[in-house]
Amino acid sequence: MYFLQVANNNGISPFMFLGTLGMLTLAIGIVGFVIFHQRKIIRYNTELKRLEEEKQQILLNASIRFQEEERNRIAADLHDDAGPLLATARLYLNENLVNQEKAQQLQSIYSAKQIIDDAILLIRNISHSLMPPTLKNFGLESATNDLFQKISGSGSLNASSRFHDYRTRLKVEQELLVFRVIQELVNNIIKHSNAGFIHLTQNNSGNNMYFRLHHDGSGIIQSDFEKLNHSALGLGLKNIASRIRVLRGRIFFEIDPSHTYYKVTIEVPREPMI
Repeated sequence: MYFLQVANNNGISPFMFLGTLGMLTLAIGIVGFVIFHQRKIIRYNTELKRLEEEKQQILLNASIRFQEEERNRIAADLHDDAGPLLATARLYLNENLVNQEKAQQLQSIYSAKQIIDDAILLIRNISHSLMPPTLKNFGLESATNDLFQKISGSGSLNASSRFHDYRTRLKVEQELLVFRVIQELVNNIIKHSNAGFIHLTQNNSGNNMYFRLHHDGSGIIQSDFEKLNHSALGLGLKNIASRIRVLRGRIFFEIDPSHTYYKVTIEVPREPMI
């Protein structure tokens, strides 16, 4: 009432005064809402950035852990298998060899040669586990087809692969990363899905190359994949995610609308890696 009396004394209509007061209150409310909303967006973006950094750290740790496990495995193979073989060969080729009779010398040399051949084969197998010879010599298409033929040949799973337009190959480093992702996915399907068939296709679209893996066993969808990547479980999936990150690609896990099979799609840029 006091403000209305002041307004009347100053020749201002009460309705104009109330309208002005209402507009001022509305303006203050809008400004307050905008400030509140902006702060909320900032908090959301900060949290999103924190979660993304946390996810990348998990992927990095998984990649480092995987590389460390690989190094430890190779070191163990060389120490436990190759080392004793070479040490045994050295016993046959010691300094007393020249003092032995000729027949004994030949026998010692022959025995040492057999042991060295075994060591060479062992080291070759270790080398093949790092870079499969089919992949190195003939490329991703041949290596993948060979992998699926071996799986299908076991008789436990119907496996097949088809490359539709792999006319321009990826770089060797990219091919190895894609092959390891496919290997890990196939290994998970064989171990955990109880699938009857598994089929891989490859095709290009625009600047991307796509590899699609279908199977009729138990599988996961994208939300499961993201959840496992943020947990202490699923090291194999973290290795997949870290390799996809190096490729600057993407991976999608989904189930067909008919719920008869699962599909995993790998998207890889076709331009050279930086």
